[in-house]
Amino acid sequence: MSNASKRLPDAFVAPVCTQQIQILYEDPYLLVIDKPSGLLSLSGKNPLNWDSVHYRLVQDYPSVTLAHRLDFGTSGLMILALSKEVNAQLTKQFQARSIVKVYQAVLLGSLPDDEGVIDAPIAKAEFPYQKVCTETGKPAQSHYRVVQRTADSLSGVATTHVEFTPTTGRTHQLRVHSLAIGHPIIGCDLYRSTIDGINSESLAPRLMLHASRVEFTHPVSEQRLQIVAPNLNLRYSV
Repeated sequence: MSNASKRLPDAFVAPVCTQQIQILYEDPYLLVIDKPSGLLSLSGKNPLNWDSVHYRLVQDYPSVTLAHRLDFGTSGLMILALSKEVNAQLTKQFQARSIVKVYQAVLLGSLPDDEGVIDAPIAKAEFPYQKVCTETGKPAQSHYRVVQRTADSLSGVATTHVEFTPTTGRTHQLRVHSLAIGHPIIGCDLYRSTIDGINSESLAPRLMLHASRVEFTHPVSEQRLQIVAPNLNLRYSV
């Protein structure tokens, strides 16, 4: 598929996703699932893009609605409401930034600092891209902590496994912020970059970004819940 086709929402046809959704938490009010990479959150405009998280779950949960979305390539935790009232309450928590979301990612290159905050405003660019822009961008902050640095013994390619905790929720925030600091997320087809002759997209068959933990207040019980996803397989080819 050409790069031009990827930019057109009606032209893109998602490959068949054979992986199943895992339900990690369920009660009469909401679900927390583990979404596989390569599955749309919501069915697309193109009729061939019918398969999605919502399409699959609505078969067994007719009232299910998405409290938020994950990008097509991102795997991991999503919260889904089983009523409009619960969805409204969760939406308020997202707007108030009281829901904590933690992601695991593998970046190209070796980050010099063990932790830090990427503070760079994000604005819309030519669809479907976002960009860092100090003039028109909305505030965006992403805290990162280095989990592990590695270097392939044969190729010498250096990578860094980081834990991201974004304090804002801008579109493509972690991908844009990673690229902005010169360490793009491995496997990303939109925000890829070539560093020292190594193309970041080529190192993995998927976007190496995984929503690994979420903390929120249950809209009915008011109990603070923490859900942790199974680990992302962080192996990649170099």
